[in-house]
Amino acid sequence: MRPPGIWVLDSDGAPSNTRFVPFFVSFVFSLGNRILSLYLFYGGLVRPMDSQTKTENCLGWAATDPTGVLSPYKFSRRPVGSDDVSIKITHCGVCYADVIWSRNMFGDSIYPLVPGHEIAGIVKEVGSNVQRIKVGDPVGVGTYVNSCRNCEYCNDGVEVHCVKGPVLTFNHIDVDGTVTKGGYSSHIVVHERYCFKIPNNYPLASAAPLLCAGITVYTPMMRYNMNQPGKSLGVIGLGGLGHMAVKFGKAFGLSVTVLSTSTSKKEEALSLLGADNFVVTSDQEQMKGLSKSLDFIVDTASGDHPFDPYLSLLKSAGVYALVGFPSEIKFSPASLSLGMKTFAGSVTGGTKMIQEMIGFCAARKIYPQIEVIPIQYANEALERLVKRDVKYRFVIDIENTLK
Repeated sequence: MRPPGIWVLDSDGAPSNTRFVPFFVSFVFSLGNRILSLYLFYGGLVRPMDSQTKTENCLGWAATDPTGVLSPYKFSRRPVGSDDVSIKITHCGVCYADVIWSRNMFGDSIYPLVPGHEIAGIVKEVGSNVQRIKVGDPVGVGTYVNSCRNCEYCNDGVEVHCVKGPVLTFNHIDVDGTVTKGGYSSHIVVHERYCFKIPNNYPLASAAPLLCAGITVYTPMMRYNMNQPGKSLGVIGLGGLGHMAVKFGKAFGLSVTVLSTSTSKKEEALSLLGADNFVVTSDQEQMKGLSKSLDFIVDTASGDHPFDPYLSLLKSAGVYALVGFPSEIKFSPASLSLGMKTFAGSVTGGTKMIQEMIGFCAARKIYPQIEVIPIQYANEALERLVKRDVKYRFVIDIENTLK
């Protein structure tokens, strides 16, 4: 079975042909992140450093120019500090953010660039102050590896919304002044706060995609109480994010309807993922039949699409959560106000929610649909992502293939 595109999704859950924007990208360019980057560069706290000036202790695959072609690359990780955890990486998920920054599609890539922010592995060393995690523990690392740890959002465990901006897992400036490098590598050193314990009975290959694709849909579903058995959920887009929304919805006891622009994914949605209903959104009769029937909608599509038709599917007081990033959002105020509906946006999640989600997946035996690949296949995998040829997440077997 071959897995589809993720991150950049059109209304059918596949990458847009005209616009490639990952759901996690937007806040990277937020004012908070820009302020943090300038502060770190020029504020005197830290200075950018070339990791190659130290002893090279880590093997990875990196892009060295905007072609985005990955090749073997040796570099150094920082020494383990008192609050740090050093992780031997066993698996890393592949997402469209890896394409975006490897190919410098936003003009801010720092080369050599090691992508990957869905990381799973085994702890090989801990700092003297680390109490929660011990050597030998299976752990994960997600889309960010640091934050200010002092603002109201960090204090509430939603560090992804840190007022100074989180430090992203790759292509960002870390606290020691080096450019962060991601999970296409043999090991990583991270502050323990941003490491998540993975139960021993949960496969590490399956855990990796939870750290981005999984938490991106789990967060709004929990925030807006989309976990009430017997309620109804619509999922727009059946890619890496959408397929996890279907799985979570079923685990919560919801009646799940997949909303798609074509019938090509109907069998998989119903048979493989367990959705209760499948509606082709271009069929006006099917859409009319679904009018005012859904309690919740999770929209994972990043391609431009109309919103009024989908809002009309919500019951009064229904909630519409957008996790994709279309170029614009347009709908009639009446679509929202008549029926006192809620329209909300969301990105990934805070540390508390991520750890909760991992535990929930382990307890309920929820696993992403993955295709495990060797690191040597990484370039082909990125090309397949661009061509929407993935169902539903690539995961790199770092442990056995990165040599």
